[in-house]
Amino acid sequence: MSSQIDHLLSETRRFAPSADFAATAVGAADLYERAAADREGFWADQARELHWHTPFTQGLDWSNPPFATWFADGELNVAYNCLDRHVEAGHGDRLALLWEGENGDERRVSYAELTDEVKRVANVLRGLGIGAGDRVAIYLPMIPEAVAAMLAVARLGAIHSVVFGGFSADSLRARIDDAGAKLVITADGGYRKGKVSALKPAVDMALADRNGSGVQETVEHVLVVRRGGNEVDWQEGRDLWWHETVPDASPDHAAEGFPAENPLFILYTSGTTGKPKGILHTSGGYLTQAAFTNRVVHDIHPETDVYWCTADIGWITGHTYVTYGPLANGATQVLYEGTPDTPHPGRWWEVIEKYGVTVFYTAPTAIRSFMKIGREVPQKFDLSSLRLLGSVGEPINPEAWMWYRTIIGDEAAPIVDTWWQTETGAIMISALPGVTETKPGSAQVPLPGITVDVVDDAGEPVGHGNGGLLVITEPWPSMLRGIWGDPERFKETYWDKFADKGYYFAGDGARLDDDGDVWLLGRVDDVMNVSGHRLSTAEIESALVGNEAVAEAAVVGASDETTGQAVVAFVIIKQSFLKAHSAEGLASTLRGWVGEQIGPIARPRDIYIVGELPKTRSGKIMRRLLRDVAEGREVGDTTTLADTMVMSTITGQVTGTR
Repeated sequence: MSSQIDHLLSETRRFAPSADFAATAVGAADLYERAAADREGFWADQARELHWHTPFTQGLDWSNPPFATWFADGELNVAYNCLDRHVEAGHGDRLALLWEGENGDERRVSYAELTDEVKRVANVLRGLGIGAGDRVAIYLPMIPEAVAAMLAVARLGAIHSVVFGGFSADSLRARIDDAGAKLVITADGGYRKGKVSALKPAVDMALADRNGSGVQETVEHVLVVRRGGNEVDWQEGRDLWWHETVPDASPDHAAEGFPAENPLFILYTSGTTGKPKGILHTSGGYLTQAAFTNRVVHDIHPETDVYWCTADIGWITGHTYVTYGPLANGATQVLYEGTPDTPHPGRWWEVIEKYGVTVFYTAPTAIRSFMKIGREVPQKFDLSSLRLLGSVGEPINPEAWMWYRTIIGDEAAPIVDTWWQTETGAIMISALPGVTETKPGSAQVPLPGITVDVVDDAGEPVGHGNGGLLVITEPWPSMLRGIWGDPERFKETYWDKFADKGYYFAGDGARLDDDGDVWLLGRVDDVMNVSGHRLSTAEIESALVGNEAVAEAAVVGASDETTGQAVVAFVIIKQSFLKAHSAEGLASTLRGWVGEQIGPIARPRDIYIVGELPKTRSGKIMRRLLRDVAEGREVGDTTTLADTMVMSTITGQVTGTR
């Protein structure tokens, strides 16, 4: 099948950065020139912004592709770079974390206080036998101890594997087993949607005999933070309370330098079937790109900015743009425990007003959920402190982009729409907010030092104005170093398709517009083949969200005897629209709307109006489940959904309209 993806949707709006923003922006246009002149030298310069215990003399080693090393003869300590060096530079009193609990609890943690805590935790872990190369599973809510735990593990040269606190005991067990974790750090529970969600019981279940697999054998201790106040079982000799051990530990701990290629973390991607895929990242190259991209894409001015990335530490965004990037840059950031709609739908905007957030980085699914509720909620709060907005996780529809700019950014704050993956470790494609003329819905251009292309199945560039497969053509510092324990799967998954060219294939479809800017078209697996035309789900979803009635849409291709596949759409209607209009006949109206916007070939065969969409806990729409409904099959595994009941609701709504 051809990899060419038809492009049907046009977007002509453009927004140049203001002269005032450009004048003080961290990232300037000369970065592109420097990187183009000497890409590896450019990255070496960025690496030297960090503190190296032993300076490196080597840059990239690509002699054994696809296994890269960066700065391999240098030694550094990741935690020292995030903490000690800022304190030693006289910034110990600067706030590192402005923590807001869902229930209203709050803590302000300075760099000096966080450094002290991490040193104590490191001493506790060392006393439990944790050293360089050992694996530690972290299963915590969004509390300051989560950041401290990650940094303490890194300080010892050990490897953390953070598991999102919403995952089940079976998911946790699979990850602990695969990594061979020696220690689990967890909490009794954490607040989510107005009540305590228990965590320690899931750990106890995971370490017990699961489905005949026997008692877990590698974990020796469980360190437990008291957060929820819920009752928990206790295993003497194995379980330890954080509050009974960490405060009594010594605050003296010298940070040792470790090789740049020392593994830093394993992060498991949430596959729907089979063995979890442990993405491995190392230290020097990862921290280099994490710090650089956070600095220039989010335009971080550590002395004045209050930065907030809403991601959970269980995801890669929480690793790179909550823990490592901002702290390496000495930034002050908000850390929020709960959900955006608890105890009221304006909770996030309330937090922005309270702390004077200046840089806000969130997901398109969150933005569209706010669109559904209506602009009157954010307009109740003072959001004038915001000067830069960011988007991460999936392509953002142009109309959602415009809503974000207009309602949240007051038509002034630039938007950086960022493309990257767990595997890439850091942002790869994005606007530079002081340089780029932005286009609603476009990820724009590869960052300085990053090289990407859009190619056909043979690996040949499709050229401007065409769509195809997104590839990364040269190694980058924060690239994954492998799949934990499975080098063959690493090669097969990411490199085999274009092995002759040495390209990394991301699994995403994209197109280059006439200017050469990148537009993401969604996962190649989600591209539909309708009457010989390969159509992007992202473009049809964007057309639907462009209608005044629609807050969010998900499109799938369903088997069709006539056309091969037919377009089937699931849409959520804005509450403000429903207050003034009836939903009767709306599906037919929207079918016609799509036909007008992007052509008859893209007109959905069926449109179902639903109350919610099936999303993972990281906010990604699970189109696989919607395809099951559209084709009348039994719905598959729903265990990774944030709300496992949503599919039965959707199935009932669809069945009732057929």
